[in-house]
Amino acid sequence: MAPLADSLQNTMTDSIEITPVNGPIGGVVRPPGSKSVTNRALVCAALARGESTLRGALDSEDTRVMIAALRQLGIGIEVADEGQTLGVKGCDGRIPATRADLFVANSGTTMRFLTALVSLGHGDYRLDGVERMRERPIGDLAECLAGLGVRIEHERAAGYPPLVIHARGLAGGAAKINGSISSQFLSGLLMAAPYAAEPIGVAVQGTLVSVPYIEMTIAVMRAFGAEAEADSSSKWISIENNRRYGGRDYAIEPDASAASYFFAAAAISGGRVTVAGLSKASLQGDVRFCECLEQMGARIDYASDSITVEGGALHGIDVDMNDISDTVQTLAVTALFAEGHTRIRNVAHVRHKETDRIAATATELRKLGAVVTEFDDGMEIEPRPLHGAAIDTYNDHRMAMSFALAGLRTPNVVIRDPGCTVKTYPAFFADLARLVRGSA
Repeated sequence: MAPLADSLQNTMTDSIEITPVNGPIGGVVRPPGSKSVTNRALVCAALARGESTLRGALDSEDTRVMIAALRQLGIGIEVADEGQTLGVKGCDGRIPATRADLFVANSGTTMRFLTALVSLGHGDYRLDGVERMRERPIGDLAECLAGLGVRIEHERAAGYPPLVIHARGLAGGAAKINGSISSQFLSGLLMAAPYAAEPIGVAVQGTLVSVPYIEMTIAVMRAFGAEAEADSSSKWISIENNRRYGGRDYAIEPDASAASYFFAAAAISGGRVTVAGLSKASLQGDVRFCECLEQMGARIDYASDSITVEGGALHGIDVDMNDISDTVQTLAVTALFAEGHTRIRNVAHVRHKETDRIAATATELRKLGAVVTEFDDGMEIEPRPLHGAAIDTYNDHRMAMSFALAGLRTPNVVIRDPGCTVKTYPAFFADLARLVRGSA
């Protein structure tokens, strides 16, 4: 077991013990590029006519499996600047490979986005991942694509990977898709839609979760030259097939979900932390996590190219986190250091992520001493005097990063399997250690 101060980029240890800080945390940090934006930009650039350069990209397991899969499909991608600059030679909507066996690890964006992308091809494409990916649903997207003329075979359980797409191009026309499990289903369809034989109109059924991610998808599509129009409730979206992607130079902003850990570190330590490269106008809805901290008593300063959080006396809140569900675990740990109860609502869909994030978070919070009531769609957290514990991370990067925050104020907090952060933020513990050291 390695202490945080000595870990730096060594997240290959079995566990890391977080050393409590002696006072407020202060400093400036810039997280790596957004995974969500990087993988969307990769899809649009791969389908575009001409070459694109993606700058500020995230180098992580999720983006590496996307790059590897696109290369298997015949897309030329050059990687430079330690993975932060990607040169992509687009295929102009014509998938070069007619057969591919694609492994996506546990990357939901890669699985869902590529399921839609390969439907544009002419051939047979198999997609599979780790065992947890085989438990993550994809049936709503498969059913939608089947309605657009794509034949999909589920090798094991219906509605789950692995699956084989027998593609002969995407017909287009009217489509319907369930939006209550994952917005990634809809995002994948939207990004492929400009290359369908006919324009596509999508009716979203059920309550669409994580609406900001759909707004992000449409913004990235527009940046590459395509067009999608959504009504005010995002229940109906139309995509033309006469406006397609063109190669371009595209800058990727830092990951707002990753930034949430540093914002929370400031809040719970009574410190002041600035995250560079983000603003209130970010493409990423997760910058609104700062509004939750503000409701709890923190002070937020927005600038044109940074966001600063200053901690204070925190109190519990009752909050609907449907639109910013990737920050649920961050807020849940922050709630340990607030006065009064915190209730997190309307996030039932996070049970289908890398792990069941409601059950896993509740279990680990209880280990630290909190009283947690679990609901189908969220949880209520009642702070209690805390004590150290060994935190299981369930091979979920967000469990590791969020629960590390508890150790900043509580002795003997140990994070098991810290290497799971390689999925989206390989240098997280190194960046956290530098921020802590800079405050000493």
